[in-house]
Amino acid sequence: MRWENQVLDIKDYQSNAIVNYTDADIPYTRIIEHKHFEFGNQKSTVISREFSAEASHDNEPHYPINDKENQVVYAQYAAKAQAESNILFGGRLAEYKYYDMHQVIASSLITVKKKLRNSEVLNERYSSSVNCITIKTILQNSRTQYK
Repeated sequence: MRWENQVLDIKDYQSNAIVNYTDADIPYTRIIEHKHFEFGNQKSTVISREFSAEASHDNEPHYPINDKENQVVYAQYAAKAQAESNILFGGRLAEYKYYDMHQVIASSLITVKKKLRNSEVLNERYSSSVNCITIKTILQNSRTQYK
């Protein structure tokens, strides 16, 4: 992955922290405007363009490469994660998958719902409100919101 950073003498470049570009004729994958992560109101702005690159021995991949060797390593980490009782692992890194945003949300909600279902204290206090939330409804809403 390669980055090009630029300081611009304008208040706002794209009105968002991250905008992804999927057109074949655009050479970069995304532009990050850093001030929007912290609601900055500076007179100028800094953007970073991300350019994809092939993974190689000298260029570490930034996304999962789902081959046999990496699945063995993932299985070892997954076993260690299962042994932990006071932490939840979720999302792209925990499941070693490339997810779209609605899939990350759904996976996270399923993980939390399973944890809440197994928690006696939470079930006693919040069972009616927790049971009112269904993963199906939340997944449908996230698909609509994040398309």
